[in-house]
Amino acid sequence: MQYWHFSECAYPDLPDPRTYDSIRVSLPNGVLDTGRAAALWDRYLREWQVADEYGLNVMVNEHHATATCMTSAAPVIAGVLARATRNARILLLGNPLANRADPVRVAEEMALVDLLSHGRLDVGFVRGVQYEVAATNSRPVRMTERLWEAVELITRAWSTHDGPFNWEGEFFHHRQVNIWPRPHQQPTPPVWVTAGSPGSTVPIADHGYRLATFLAGFEGTRKIFQAYRDRCAETGKPAPEDDRFGYAALTYTGKTDAEGMAGARKLLWYLQSNKVAKEFTFPPGYLPYQVRAAALRGPQAATPGAPATSPLPDLTAMSVEDLIEQGIVFAGSPQTVAGQIERFHRHVGGVGHLLLMGQAGHLGHQEAVDGIKRFAEDVTPLLDRVTDRVPR
Repeated sequence: MQYWHFSECAYPDLPDPRTYDSIRVSLPNGVLDTGRAAALWDRYLREWQVADEYGLNVMVNEHHATATCMTSAAPVIAGVLARATRNARILLLGNPLANRADPVRVAEEMALVDLLSHGRLDVGFVRGVQYEVAATNSRPVRMTERLWEAVELITRAWSTHDGPFNWEGEFFHHRQVNIWPRPHQQPTPPVWVTAGSPGSTVPIADHGYRLATFLAGFEGTRKIFQAYRDRCAETGKPAPEDDRFGYAALTYTGKTDAEGMAGARKLLWYLQSNKVAKEFTFPPGYLPYQVRAAALRGPQAATPGAPATSPLPDLTAMSVEDLIEQGIVFAGSPQTVAGQIERFHRHVGGVGHLLLMGQAGHLGHQEAVDGIKRFAEDVTPLLDRVTDRVPR
């Protein structure tokens, strides 16, 4: 199993939530103090370095127009980490391709980061969350089709070395595709794609890419992973190894259960702060109309603070104990955390990558560093009995 320290690099110093309608898209950036934001970036980068020093990998993602994630340009941060870390693999999960106008530019950015890191980059692709349709001025319809055409164009750009090719697709048109420099890893860096439902696993399995899902819990994750396995069996592919699967959960390891739970409660700011206006949550065409109608009628719509992409009715109403029981949070002493992950691993049929969201909201720098160190030193040896370490 491989472990990845993940942070969305939040700006948590916000006004009373009653004074604004949405933390995403419309919250004025005037509430941000630039000196405070720069200091936060210093500590977030240092926490990734600590993870590297203790044998963990590092992961970054990208969101737009929101205080929950100051990584608005993940390729920039991945480039910084390519030089600020020594051994860790760097996972960018991911590039929101349906919101990017030029896939060739993405291919160039990732190839450059791969070279800067001497071949330590894993490249993740995502469709993009619905409340960023407005923030990026993108089209909410046929986003999945745009995603997969972009993936095909990018991987071809990485692996074509005999001169330019032209691309005339349904969504993208390019002449003279011939990226310089090409990636360090050949034919391409490892590719990940996220999935939020069993139905979205089919093209991921067909390409043999790594699949990752976020905060889906025991049952949601098992269904998604099983759909990938079923697709491989249906198409005659070998049964996928655990290294095809990744799962992201809020994670904090303390010396004791009480300390671990206290750290996890601070991480819950990430869920509890996610107040999103309905006009950004349900853009027309992003979801099938039946799903959109059910969401507007259901309990999630009746709870203004409920996360827009939650697989559960309302994560904000759940205690840390409830979230642990659902497999959305791993927290406690090293022995307790290892037991929780072992149970999760068995329940979902195996997972090769844990994306450990060990920093969010008001968790202090030293608290985050202590959690990273304890997980690396005390939890990972206990988990070696569960599954072999996936090679870097």
